[in-house]
Amino acid sequence: MSYFYKVGYITPANAQIVHSGAACNVKDDNISERIYTIKEGDTLVLQCIVKGHPRPQIRWTKTAGSASDKFQETSIYNETLRIEGIQRVQGGRYYCKADNGVGVAAIKSIRVDVQYLDAPSLTVHQTISDVRGSYYQEKTVFLRCTVNSNPPARFIWKRGNMLIEQSKDNGVDIYEPLYTQGETKVLKLKNLRPKDFADYTCQVSVRNVCNIEDKSVTFRLTNSTSPPMIRLSVNDTVVVDPGQDVYISCDVTAGLPQPTVTWSRYPGPLPLSAQVRGKTLILRAVTPSDAGFYNCTAVNNVGNPARKNVNLVVRTMGNLTFQITPDSNKDSETIQMGRDLKLSCHVDATPQDKVNYTWYKNGAPVFTSDSLILLRADPDMAPGTSSLEIVDMKFRDLATYSCVANFPGSQVPELRVDVNISQNSGKVSPPVLSVPQGGQVVNVREGGNAELVCLVVDGKPRPPILWSRVEKDLLMPSGATMVETPDGRLRIRNVSRDMMGAYRCQTAPYNGLNIKRREAQVQLNVQYPPILDPVYQDVRSRNYQTVTLRCTVLRSNPPRLTYIRWFRNGDQIRMPMPDLKETPELKFRLEPTNNGTYECRVNNTAGISSCTFNVSAQPYNAEFYFDTPNPVRILKGNNYSYNLQWTQKDPDATDPIIGYWINVQKQIDLKGKEPEKGVLLSYVISNLRIPLSYEVRLAPITTYSTGGYVSRIIQYSEPYTYPRPSDHVCGFEDERICGFSQDRSDIFDWTRQNHLTQNPKRSANTGPETDRSGTKEGYYMYIEASRPRIQGDKARLLSPLFNVSSVRGPKGSGRVPYCVSFYYHMKGKHIGTLNVLLRVRSIASVDSVLWTKSGHQGPNWKRAFFDISPSGPFQVRTGSSLLS
Repeated sequence: MSYFYKVGYITPANAQIVHSGAACNVKDDNISERIYTIKEGDTLVLQCIVKGHPRPQIRWTKTAGSASDKFQETSIYNETLRIEGIQRVQGGRYYCKADNGVGVAAIKSIRVDVQYLDAPSLTVHQTISDVRGSYYQEKTVFLRCTVNSNPPARFIWKRGNMLIEQSKDNGVDIYEPLYTQGETKVLKLKNLRPKDFADYTCQVSVRNVCNIEDKSVTFRLTNSTSPPMIRLSVNDTVVVDPGQDVYISCDVTAGLPQPTVTWSRYPGPLPLSAQVRGKTLILRAVTPSDAGFYNCTAVNNVGNPARKNVNLVVRTMGNLTFQITPDSNKDSETIQMGRDLKLSCHVDATPQDKVNYTWYKNGAPVFTSDSLILLRADPDMAPGTSSLEIVDMKFRDLATYSCVANFPGSQVPELRVDVNISQNSGKVSPPVLSVPQGGQVVNVREGGNAELVCLVVDGKPRPPILWSRVEKDLLMPSGATMVETPDGRLRIRNVSRDMMGAYRCQTAPYNGLNIKRREAQVQLNVQYPPILDPVYQDVRSRNYQTVTLRCTVLRSNPPRLTYIRWFRNGDQIRMPMPDLKETPELKFRLEPTNNGTYECRVNNTAGISSCTFNVSAQPYNAEFYFDTPNPVRILKGNNYSYNLQWTQKDPDATDPIIGYWINVQKQIDLKGKEPEKGVLLSYVISNLRIPLSYEVRLAPITTYSTGGYVSRIIQYSEPYTYPRPSDHVCGFEDERICGFSQDRSDIFDWTRQNHLTQNPKRSANTGPETDRSGTKEGYYMYIEASRPRIQGDKARLLSPLFNVSSVRGPKGSGRVPYCVSFYYHMKGKHIGTLNVLLRVRSIASVDSVLWTKSGHQGPNWKRAFFDISPSGPFQVRTGSSLLS
């Protein structure tokens, strides 16, 4: 075979945007930008057509839209951008960016203008200054009509069926408020006349753009028209127990037309269990999450809406806790005779002000006296705390004091706590906090469990222990800022390295003496194997050159390494023990005999990690030129040739490339010319037989080795513009998909893609990695069978129409047999069914099933073929799953 050498450079990416879907209008504005007008709810389809080698990566972004538009936050990597049911907030400027690392990225933009017209709303208002007499008689009335639209709407007012024209009626005035230009029209009726009591219609129009029809709203004005008024069946605040049913009625006391009553809640929506029956809101078995402000709103479009709020409070209560405060004026931490003493109790409850506290001394109620002072709300404590102060404590004050908390109007039982104050100092004494010996530092391997211990070894009563991180910005492993442990033992499961650090333990200020907190610290030390870089690296080099492999230790705990060992192809390399304080490094001269996999294993006492290097003098793979436009030409007879084109990746990384193996046994000789990075190489393969297809395998050759093979399928195809049944071959490499078309009667469409352009958000473990020839550049037709698709959805492709009326069959046969052959790939749990049907054009089109396959068919492409004998012009229709 002869060799053809063609000089050319890697072409930079370039892009253009084409549009489809339900376009109302496409035009150019004054800055030469395409404006794509579309009706809200229709389907937007934008396609980025790219050229360039290597294959550019495509990214869609958007600007100039609403801040709530989710598309701004996420880039879409796909040739086609498709938005079903486009909304107004999705209008704006869309950008297609194509980048292949060569030159400057190509960017094209198109502005999408979403057109819409909402139903108008009509409200009625009277003059505020005049409130005498009946509501509207001899008054000035304003009818305000408001609408949202794009483009701005035109307003028309009618009284009954008659058009209202300002110039022909001195009793009316039509104008636009300054603050809502183009969106609001006001009809002013000055000093009502009898004929003004009528039906008024506001009609809005966008002049049929995008086939959007006019919309209107009608209001009947009478001499009894009045704004709404309401009253509630409960007070402004309602306090209930958990599990209780709540009924709130909203009675309409005035308003014509009859007001519409709605219920809402702040914050958040109404609970799922809420029921609205007429004017009554019913909340069944309320929980604390149901608490909030419930709003009743009555609207009849006259005047302002009537609103009333109810604050629903659902009781919650925690444990009853106590504190014993020695004489704070004397800075005392012990109870002493002749000193002051304060006993406090508190329960966390909602509402806090509905809790009643009662104090008892040896079972008898306590009343304020010279020596005992009751504080219903202690200003020195947390809100809702009740205290009993003992002044100048005497022997008569030694007793058992009880604090009882109850909740008036509630079925919640009362809570009680007893505090024994006696002459025996052992009954009440300050706590002593201690970390057990050896527990100041806790060592644990990553993934294990740890226990931090901080004990109260002396003191009564013994308070609980609160744990927190010493660094204020760090949270506890549970995600809370503080964790309470009754026994002082903090247990952490599945420890990770981000949990490492100092932890503070301290006595709680409740259920014991209210004195200066006792504190201690415990250090959690998490041990993990070394973190290395790189984890894997492909190293290519020329033979007889020095190769240096470095395995960098990024982090390690403990930081001291125990050993470093190097391996080649699994066998340890004999060498002096490396310095454990230096970066692990291996230098050697690359030869044909020592290519292979090198591994550096680094240990500390927590485990082992490794860096892996694949070292070889093998050249990188060639890269086929994907932009080759259908490189097939017809020769004499039944032959064709193919101009194979490719570039060589990093040719200077290894020994000089002297040639290429093609189809394994035929070598392409470069005749002393080495490949250059980015230079396009080509080779004409001749004497190929029509209609056979061929798998071409290509591998670079150096003096010492051969690189990996890449392959692509080449085949003969006739121009699709003149389709004939005979030898019509399609690989979907052409953007026009060989004359195939999307069936407009299906639910969704097929997508032309290859591995480089597929949607990264497709379902996991579905779809092919390559086309049926095994190349990632090759195209195929694809559909996503998972969500948002549902059972019964269909996607269909229609072949070109083949006219067979002029073709005769074998002698004695009225019909000619034709062979239909294709490759399919059906992988995934919800793959559905692939059908192939024959549509014969006659007086009425008839579809008949030729072939069908359902369910998961494995990870590989499979071939199907069968004969057909159509009676007239026909099309082949393909529905669902994958096709190539």
